Amino acid sequence: MSSTLTATRSSVAVGEATRTFTLVGTAAPGEARPLILVFHGSGQTGDKHRAFTGGVYDALAARGALVAYLDGYRGNWNDARRESHFPARRADIDDVGFARSVIATYASDRRIDPSRVYAVGYSNGGQMAIRLAHEIPSLLAGVTVIAATMPAPENFLASQAPRASVPVMLIHGTKDPIVSYQGGTMKWALRTLFKVGGSSWSATRTARYFAERNGITTEPTATRLPKRITADPTEVERTTYEAEGVPSVVLYTIHRGGHTVPGASSAPALIGKTSHQLDTADIITEFFGL
Repeated sequence: MSSTLTATRSSVAVGEATRTFTLVGTAAPGEARPLILVFHGSGQTGDKHRAFTGGVYDALAARGALVAYLDGYRGNWNDARRESHFPARRADIDDVGFARSVIATYASDRRIDPSRVYAVGYSNGGQMAIRLAHEIPSLLAGVTVIAATMPAPENFLASQAPRASVPVMLIHGTKDPIVSYQGGTMKWALRTLFKVGGSSWSATRTARYFAERNGITTEPTATRLPKRITADPTEVERTTYEAEGVPSVVLYTIHRGGHTVPGASSAPALIGKTSHQLDTADIITEFFGL
């Protein structure tokens, strides 16, 4: 990504806590740019996730958005799953308040357009994006969930949230070794390593859930996208849920893909194949009309 982009370390107050993030891009008061909130995976920080993805979301800043890579508490988010026990959950960290504070900071002088705020989350961060979609839907113009699926009802913290419609894009690999595309419960070793618990739905059931939440009852349309890179063994299938007058939901199934973010930069092979058939920033731009 262009070296001309400005990356600035910033912070906001959330109650008595100071929360930090890296902001990529600049805006003057009144410019009303889109804001992208990026939530990293377990054990990462905002900057580590930026490096892990090869700075894929920086492309959104190059196109005029502000991109905030937020830092979790001791490497995690107090996400949507009830049966987890990592530090952010045990300390009951107010990560919803963190998102609110970042939005309010840049909306106060119209550096951002508060009607164009988007959450993008990967893995644990994807679970955080799911929580935000339920708890502050009025503050979000859209949500992207990568390598994470809906917690089963008994494992879902925000089950009492009032129904609200939000455009949702999901990206998930069929060979994800950490968060199964088919749903269910993580293997014991992974539950111990990541300090998570409980069952989650499949990627397809997750997509249908958000579609039904948006008021879409018609069957989706599925399209296998043409391969852009012959040597890349992954293939992409796009399943779109649409109905007139309500926000759409789309699921990108990465066949043979792993626990990864599609783009030019490859994640470690241990977590599966990274698809180079898609660029995550490009499909975010297309789906949300950035």
